[in-house]
Amino acid sequence: MTTPDYQSLIDAPTWAFIDRTNSFYPLDTATKGIADQRAIYDRMCQAFQTDYPAGVTAQDEAIAGVPCRVYPGKSPTVIYLHGGGYVVGGLHSHDGICADIRAKTGLTLVAVDYRLSPEHLHPAAFDDACAVVRALGAEGPVVLAGDSAGGNLAAAASHALRGSGVAILGQVLIYTGLGGDMNQGSYLTHSNAPMLTRDDVLFYKDIRHGHPPPDGDATISPLQGDDFTGLPMTLAIAAECDPLADDAHDYARKVTEAGGRAHSITEPGLVHGYLRARGSVPRAAASFDRITATISAFAENRWPFGGTQ
Repeated sequence: MTTPDYQSLIDAPTWAFIDRTNSFYPLDTATKGIADQRAIYDRMCQAFQTDYPAGVTAQDEAIAGVPCRVYPGKSPTVIYLHGGGYVVGGLHSHDGICADIRAKTGLTLVAVDYRLSPEHLHPAAFDDACAVVRALGAEGPVVLAGDSAGGNLAAAASHALRGSGVAILGQVLIYTGLGGDMNQGSYLTHSNAPMLTRDDVLFYKDIRHGHPPPDGDATISPLQGDDFTGLPMTLAIAAECDPLADDAHDYARKVTEAGGRAHSITEPGLVHGYLRARGSVPRAAASFDRITATISAFAENRWPFGGTQ
């Protein structure tokens, strides 16, 4: 298999972002102990933290017993689930990203501090995500969004809560792994991509369960579910240089084949974790604008794309 020419695929501003990330987050981080991984990740996130835009505030509170951070705005509420391989991250790691989504959309945003592995194995994070969605959904319609592991949790919650009376207007899934075949496609083509490798994905997949996960469980791998009907409007967005890239297109295809509305985008030359580059990389900034415009459209119960996929 031909190795991608990342020097030509990835532009100079993105390489600068990769190099800065790697200066805080060594390539062997996934091989270290959990406490070390979290400390390294927190240090990296802090380096990319941005000030809140004017008018944005936040306060921490428990929702359905789950620690959350609320960025008040108008209705409906956006529920954001952070990335971090189900192992790292929390309210601090995506604070600037959430504040910027709140600023661009004007919508109330609730960030969810779901329980992490390996202390809390599956379905702990999934249960926390569903509990918050149910609680906020009882008050009115919601939009779900998440990156990486958080995108998986958003999709899994959307699958699980169909028919429950919770009005999920839409979901925006950002460079997330959804349970695709790890022995083909982008998992192999981009197995050694900058920022995330196939070996990293394997580590985080197994640590969530304490062993290899079972097949066919949509609470773990939404792509492996057998029913894609009744799902909310979906944007599944991938970074081109990411082993997870194919999952976005495959998921959108399954939703549309089941009669739903889904759109997939593969962002050229971008890498896993590029939301942190939204202020320094033009391609990432353009993608962030697409993400926030879609969240705003879904909040209006409006399909912003021509056609379905």
